[in-house]
Order: sequence, then structure tokens, then C-alpha cells
Amino acid sequence: MMVELVDKTWIKFYRKLANRLLDFREQRDQLINNIKRVYELAEMKLPTLERDNNIMDIDPFTVFSLFNKSSMRVSNKIKIAKYLAEILNVEADIPTSFESIPTVNNMGATFYYFVGDREEDDIDELWSLFEAALNYSNENNEYRANQFIHYFDRVISKKGIGNSKLTSGLYWISPQTYVNLDKRSIWYIYESGKIPNELTNQMPKFTYYLSGKDYLNIIKILNDYLFNAQKELIDFVDFSYEVWRYSEEIKKQKKESSIKEVETTDADKDIESKDYWIFSPGSQGVNWELFYEKGIMSIEWNEIGDFSIYSNKEEINSKLQEVHANDRNYTNITNAIWQFTNEMKIGDTVYAKRGQNTILGWGIVTSDYVYNSDSQFKSIRYIEWQNKGIWPIFIKPANKTLTKITPYNEFVKKLNLLFEQDDVEKIETPDTVYPIYTDYDFLNEVFIESDDYFKLVQLIKMKKNVILQGPPGVGKTFAAKRLAYSMMGCKDKERVKMIQFHQSYSYEDFIMGFRPTEKGFELRNGTFYNFCKQAEIDSENDYFFIIDEINRGNLSKIFGELFMLIENDKRGSELELLYADEKFSVPKNLYIIGMMNTADRSLAILDYALRRRFAFYNMMASFTTKGFRSYQEMLGNEKFDSLVQCIQNLNAEIMVDDTLGEGFVIGHSYFCNLVNTTDDVLSNIVEYEILPLLNEYWFDEQSKVDLWAEKLRDSIK
Repeated sequence: MMVELVDKTWIKFYRKLANRLLDFREQRDQLINNIKRVYELAEMKLPTLERDNNIMDIDPFTVFSLFNKSSMRVSNKIKIAKYLAEILNVEADIPTSFESIPTVNNMGATFYYFVGDREEDDIDELWSLFEAALNYSNENNEYRANQFIHYFDRVISKKGIGNSKLTSGLYWISPQTYVNLDKRSIWYIYESGKIPNELTNQMPKFTYYLSGKDYLNIIKILNDYLFNAQKELIDFVDFSYEVWRYSEEIKKQKKESSIKEVETTDADKDIESKDYWIFSPGSQGVNWELFYEKGIMSIEWNEIGDFSIYSNKEEINSKLQEVHANDRNYTNITNAIWQFTNEMKIGDTVYAKRGQNTILGWGIVTSDYVYNSDSQFKSIRYIEWQNKGIWPIFIKPANKTLTKITPYNEFVKKLNLLFEQDDVEKIETPDTVYPIYTDYDFLNEVFIESDDYFKLVQLIKMKKNVILQGPPGVGKTFAAKRLAYSMMGCKDKERVKMIQFHQSYSYEDFIMGFRPTEKGFELRNGTFYNFCKQAEIDSENDYFFIIDEINRGNLSKIFGELFMLIENDKRGSELELLYADEKFSVPKNLYIIGMMNTADRSLAILDYALRRRFAFYNMMASFTTKGFRSYQEMLGNEKFDSLVQCIQNLNAEIMVDDTLGEGFVIGHSYFCNLVNTTDDVLSNIVEYEILPLLNEYWFDEQSKVDLWAEKLRDSIK
């Protein structure tokens, strides 16, 4: 277990800030005013710390979370830490690196629930745990340990906390004393094989709500093993860094080993997206109260044993037939068992239903599949249930035990509307780790020269609205999401939205409008409206709204009064919306990327209003770029090389054609993502992709089409 040199300069600052915060336990109003002042000096929007940000109280762990958020820029972390130190008189160097320091989710960074949802003593008990934790780190004796355990047990059971969040907070204030038990650490300790089985067998069985006694026991066992037997590790800071380093290494290996024979052009191929589920807690919800109380869900079927032993659905179906001594096809049950065990993920949302007309509550999945042969419900997942009640629904779900409803956008939207938005915003999705994506990754996938890429990035930052225009096949759509991810530095799918305009697309789809319902009409928010609101809440991060075929829509009709608000210098300015008595603005952290096909003759010239508000970036065929040449060398196929050269010669003629020009050249994407270049593959590209395009270009000059058809076919003979 070798550990690289770890930057530990942050520890002193975190510790001194923790001690300083204790001085404000009885002066919380002053602490709140100081935090507001920090954001004023930093020229940043204050995050949502209470309903309508009418902050009435705050705890010290939440103060730390202000600069320990999962998707926060390092520059913003430094800025907040700097002004906290300045205003609170913390005498320590400001950290410049936050690598491997655990974070909390941006949308659930408070350690307390908002007024009306939290108990009266919730924040007081967070302060008590904070003080007890610091005292125990200074005096490791039985009295201090018991005091810590008492308050740990009081806090861990509160809604919205959990092991990951609470142990991250404890690690921040004393990383030499407390271990961070986030998702990565749990995997490393219990599953990676790095910690011997005889040690993990001594540790308490891991559950979502760990007791204070069990937590200190885990710390002791790890201390005795790691820092005595393994001399490379000095403290839990080294351990945390090693967990982070090794998990990144394994993730990279898995990614490399999972490359399939046929390449995919999906920019989101390595992103785990959140899913939505609806399930029945027993017939007519008979087990709901028990599931809610214990924080679990189960689909029962105890008689077939541990679900995880079955390698496919056929084995599950066969076992059900064997148990029930029949040959019935248990399709729905089999699917439910398989999905419950293998497809459901930590962070997914689950709605509990009774029959087909009532929702009983909803929660967030907080564990992988768990099997306990001694329990009443042997196959379970732990759930952080958020609401309990009775909500009638008018869209009837399938009459099944468990159904994945992610694809049904309208149904998911209606279910979300049953509950207050605040409840959704404050839930933490446990340990969401987004794949890193840099300019290097972009240039490795998109055939564009590095100088052109950096010019494009600068253009987007300056103008905020950019249209990628070019002929067919130059990779506009392929590049768009990747461009956004490269500017964000990671593949955070939630911060990128892609839609496609068409002739029927309207203001009502885009911004707001009335839609028919079962009982008449209701006012619904459009895609762009919702995305702007999402970006506004998370002002510390950039958001990208991507519009494919932007010139196919009636822009004046679609944008309406917002045409003015998307301008760079009008961002943040407010206008009253057409359908609502509401002031609306487009946030400064939202960028718009449009795509436009210059070879589409059916479209009229774009009006001046659009051209004035967007910058236009030309994307051309990239056969001569370093990236494409490297790709060509990797394929090592003479016929492929000959075909590419023929296409370049064809493009030269298209460019000098008076009726066509550079906006009609053949793009390189027709030839990308090829794993093999057999004669059939190359012939199919020519016959079914290139020649139909030439027939459209020279529909009145058949001799030209015939000439180039012959040249293209000859190039691969």
C-alpha cells in the first residue's frame, strides 16, 4: 500500500476554523451575518440555507460545507475560505488544494432541514456533537468518548444526515482522529480486498445509520492496522488519499476493460444517471408503515433466497417455477427481482404506492442490495424516506410490484409536483462522483486543432451564446456535449440539457404555456424555464443549454420576450413573462450552444435578431487535423486512406461550385468510430451515405454524380 506525498496544508486551516466557530455557538446571529458578508466580498450568490434564504439558525458543519461541495470550482473554494478567515480572524494559510477532501452534494449541503421540517433541537444537537468531537480529538478518554457517542447517536438518526455526510463533517474538523466513511471508503474497507477479511469481520456490520460506538470501533481497528502494520500511512489523511487514488485507478481500469468492439458516439456513455422507481410495499401498502419506520424497502419473495446468486433472469424464473411447482412464466416478478438487485442504484428516487391511485411517500436509495437470512424481509435496500401521507394520482402506474418509470418524463414530473420543491432541493444524492473530462479528453475525441478549441471556448465565455455551423458530417452534434463537459471539467449530466428545434416548436414548449389535463388546462413551465431555474439555484457552477437544428425553429416565436434576456450584458435583468405575473431572468452561469447545418436549403436566412445575439463558429471537415491523421494511422487501411483522399478531392470541387461552396463539403464524421474497415463497411458508406448526398447536391447534373460515384467506388477496389 504505497501512498504518494499528500498535501496536508489544509488541515491547520480547517482545525483553526473549527475552534473559531465554537466561539459563535451562543452568537449564531452574528455568525449568519458574517457568512452573508463573506458572499458579498466574494461577489457570489448566497446558497440556499433556508426557505427563501431567511436564515434563522445555522450549524458549524454547514459552515464547512460552504466550501466543500462536490461540483464547486477550486477558485470558489479558495475565495470562500479566504473571506471566512478574514472575517472570523482565522490565522492560518488558506488551502490551495482540496484533492481527496470529502465533499457534500451541492443541492443538499445543509446539515439541517429547513424550518417546518426540522425538529426544534436539531441545530443545537449539531453544535453539541461538533464540540464533543473537538473535545474527544483533544482528550481521548472514556468520558469524552461517551459524550461523543451520545451526540453522534442523536444526530445520525436525523433526516438528511447519514454516515457519509456526518463522517465527512467530522473528518473536516479533525482528520487525524476521524475517518471519512463515504461510498468510496466503504468500498475500500469492505470490498476492495485491501483490508484483510479478519479485520473487516471484526468490524460492525455496516448499515446506513451507524452508531457512535460502532463508528469509534471502526476507527480503532483501522488505526491499529493501518498506522502500526503499514508504516507508509501516518494518519487518516493518508488513508483518505489512498482510498481516492486507488478507487480512481480501479475506475480507470474498468473503463478501459469495458471498451466494446463497436465504438459508441454517446458523450454520456460513462455516466451513471439517476433513475426513478415506483413500488408497492405489500398488497395495498400493508408494509408501508414498517418500511418507513425502518428506512427500508423490500419486494419480498423470500422463498427464492438471496437474489444476488442468480446470474440472469432465466435462472430467477426457473427458481420461481421450481418453488411453486408449475411452469408459469413469472415475467413481471422476474424483472422486478432482477431490477431490484442489479439495476437500482444508490441515489435513485423511489415512490411507494398503494393500488394504482395513491402515492404513500417517496425516498432516496442509500444502499446496494442487502440480504439477511435472519430478517423478516430478507432482501432489502435501505431508503431515506422523505415524506409520508396520501396523495391521489390520476395517471395509473402499471399494476406491478416494482416499475422503472424513468422513461416516462410526464409521469415523473407529475409525481415530483406532488411534493414541495424544497424537499427535492435539499436531498443529498450520496457521493455522486462525475467522470473527469478535460480539454485533453475533448481534443482526443473531437478532431479539432487545440488552438481552434481554445478560441471556441473563449468565444463561448465572452458571448455566452454560440452557434456551431457547418456542413453535414463535421461533428457538430458530436462535439456539443463534449464541449460543455470540457468547459465544466467533468461529465455532470444534470448541468447539460439538449433539445432539438423543429417547425412546430413553440414558446409554450420552451418557456411556459397552458396544457390540457384531465380536468381542463394548467399552466406548465417549459424546458428552458426549468433549466434556468436550476442554474439560478446552483450559481457557483456553469450550465449549458444545447439546441440542435436551431435554425429550424421560429426563433422569435420560441424565445418571445426572452430574446433580449439571453444577451450577455442583459443576463440577470428581469422581464415579466407572458403567461405569468412573474419576473424572470436568464442567469449569468448559463451558456447556450446551438447547432446549424449550412447545407440545409429548405431554411430561410436567419434574421438579424438571432445573428446579433449569437456568435457563429464555423466547423469544417477535419481530415487534415492531427487527431484524424492519428486515427487514420491507427486503422492502417490503404483502401480507407484512398477513400479519404478521394473525399478530399471531391470537397475541393464542391468548394469551387457556384451553387454549393464550403458550406456543403463532406464531413469527416462519416468515417469516424470505425473499429474495422472491411470492404463492405467502406462500400456501405459510399453507397448509402455519400452518394445520396451528392444526388441532392447535383440533382440537375446527373453526369457529375455519376463521375464521382465511379471515382469513389474505384478508390476502394
